[in-house]
Amino acid sequence: MKKITSFCIDHDILGKGMYISRIDGDIITYDLRMVVPNGGVYLENAGLHTFEHLFATYVRNSKYSEDIIYAGPMGCRTGFYFLTRDSISKQEAIALVQDTMKFIAEFEGDIPGAQEPKECGNYLDHNLAQAKAYAMDYKEVIQEWSVEKLRYPE
Repeated sequence: MKKITSFCIDHDILGKGMYISRIDGDIITYDLRMVVPNGGVYLENAGLHTFEHLFATYVRNSKYSEDIIYAGPMGCRTGFYFLTRDSISKQEAIALVQDTMKFIAEFEGDIPGAQEPKECGNYLDHNLAQAKAYAMDYKEVIQEWSVEKLRYPE
């Protein structure tokens, strides 16, 4: 079988950041790398889960809601994939992720979609404080991000 694109990225030199993973027609897949791959620190499931609920809720309620395809965690627990239509410019995508980090970092209240079993398949496995910490850290990483930085390091 052919090795998929994301397995061809040199994870030994990949740092925290926001990268374009691939472009398929009008869909852009962004790699939101929140921790250094193989660095010994990984996103914990409860915080990752809460982060995902808040991330997806925010972007799907933004002015770009019709152009959001997917936002979800990587299996390696080093970040998230964020898929948008190309009608959202790369600069707008960066700004949306920056705004989303601010939203998550400052979020107070009930976690959307996690109040009862019918809303979520693992509704008890959440950690808001951890999700907020992840967002605060990543917010610092991408605060000065630019379109030029969206390329993977070589």
